[in-house]
Amino acid sequence: MWDVAIIGGGPAGSTCGSILKRYAPGKRVLILEREKFPREHVGESQLPPINQILVEMGVWDKIEAANFPIKVGATYRWGNTNDLWDFELFPASEFRDEPRPAKFEGQRTKTAFQVDRAVYDQILLDHAKELGCEVREETRVVEVLHSGDRVDGLRLDGGEIVEARHYVDASGGSGIIRRTMGVELDEPGGLKNIAIWDYWQNAEWAISIGVGGTRVQVMSLGYGWLWFIPIGPTRSSLGLVVPAEYYKKSGMKPKEIYEKAIREDPLVRSLIENATPEGQMRTTKDWNFVAKRMSGENWMLAGESAGFADPILAAGMTLAHAGAREAAYTILALDRGSHPAEWLKEQYRENQASRIYQHIRFANFWYHANGCFTDLKAYTSEIARDAGLELDPNEAFQWLGTGGFVFEKVFNGLAGFPLGAVKDIVELFLQKEASLKSAEFNYFTMNLEGAQREKYALYGNGRVEAQERLVRDGKTLPFSGMYYVLAQIISQNGGIDYIVGAMVHAILERGVAKDPDAAMEFGMPYLESMVRDGWVTGEYIEGGPTLEYDLPRFASSIHVNRDMPVPSA
Repeated sequence: MWDVAIIGGGPAGSTCGSILKRYAPGKRVLILEREKFPREHVGESQLPPINQILVEMGVWDKIEAANFPIKVGATYRWGNTNDLWDFELFPASEFRDEPRPAKFEGQRTKTAFQVDRAVYDQILLDHAKELGCEVREETRVVEVLHSGDRVDGLRLDGGEIVEARHYVDASGGSGIIRRTMGVELDEPGGLKNIAIWDYWQNAEWAISIGVGGTRVQVMSLGYGWLWFIPIGPTRSSLGLVVPAEYYKKSGMKPKEIYEKAIREDPLVRSLIENATPEGQMRTTKDWNFVAKRMSGENWMLAGESAGFADPILAAGMTLAHAGAREAAYTILALDRGSHPAEWLKEQYRENQASRIYQHIRFANFWYHANGCFTDLKAYTSEIARDAGLELDPNEAFQWLGTGGFVFEKVFNGLAGFPLGAVKDIVELFLQKEASLKSAEFNYFTMNLEGAQREKYALYGNGRVEAQERLVRDGKTLPFSGMYYVLAQIISQNGGIDYIVGAMVHAILERGVAKDPDAAMEFGMPYLESMVRDGWVTGEYIEGGPTLEYDLPRFASSIHVNRDMPVPSA
């Protein structure tokens, strides 16, 4: 009898196993992987939140030693213009040379990796094994034995039956336990794409920044978009994403439409002019879905088995690592009996569904606002209709930037982007100004009528802690951290001059910001989100002081590209 049996040895499976063994080394953890590693896999571009999880797993130094390119951002041709523009995780102009392998500190806390998944996944799986997980590769689960909603065992291709107290389905799109248990899927937003890709040797990097730094390239075409991702010193991933319906109507084979896209993009074509394709073209379907259940009596879904968000924002690996970490935390808490089992499972479901839906929501806007998709007008109109999108900047800003706060550690905003960056993206795409709702008022009042107090889960140091929050009409307000501080300030005095002074003082006192300007930049998105979600009401009193403030533009993070020559067509 195993304590935990995990189906799948990819990033979700190895993350779950590593976290379990880090905090409960005595647990017997089995990882079943149907393939022999190393093996190729798509999904090479990461986001910064993964780094902290790699540190917690104890595998950062191994990943850094693999010398993967450092992702400082992305260069896009997207929106209503054919010009190139950059979204930088860390400003290239501030990125300094430092020897590698480097520690997780300073600028490296704000960057990400671009990984060769064959190498990356092998490192993670080997690390889980070193921590004490039993790993069986080339071992396929052929049947999930179950009684009602309880898994009784896993029948392997050799006939053996594996039994465990807990089961984790990290089998990716296969969703082995998910399918067996008949879990229904929600497929929101109308995004049904396919991806076609190959790997190239000796392609040029579009831009080199410091030691190992670069940006991925996302180039919009009239009928889809290309990605170009350096994943090693000599190896790059080059792929095409097009709507499944467009591909079907084109009458072309995958290789034909892939080569057509490359020919039509002068930038990408120039990068591979002296490169050689590996010639192992791959395809997969990429469309959004969210599992309506994430757990059962003794099983959980993690990674892509729980849901998938369109790859335009490179969210897949972040969702896999973050979800698998919380699956491990949930199992640890279940075994301790520290919280009611149903509450732990519901918190897990809520967190995963919220993350996935947020990325889907942003991807919907990203596609809908792409004026370069001249061949896909009907497609983007369908996305807008399904998602209820409005093209008014303030309504788009409202829709993207708020919608409830799941827990305090997720900064208000969306899909990892702070609220100020969301505002800049809305304005960039729609070419109109979006304004802060809170700037319309100078007196504020807390509005908690009808709100219920409940507990929410906070994950850290191997334990699940129950924190308080307020809930009303599907919106949540953490009753802790900056939200709590602002609620106390507004309850004492709703005048904007008092709120600003007290807020800045509180932030500086806690060491969150170094000066008043930085404190305002940190604190105002909290007030803005509380106003937009109805937790705070505002009014304008004639003759009273006014708030002369807008979120600072992310000029260093979102700007027209300045460092890449654009080849002629």
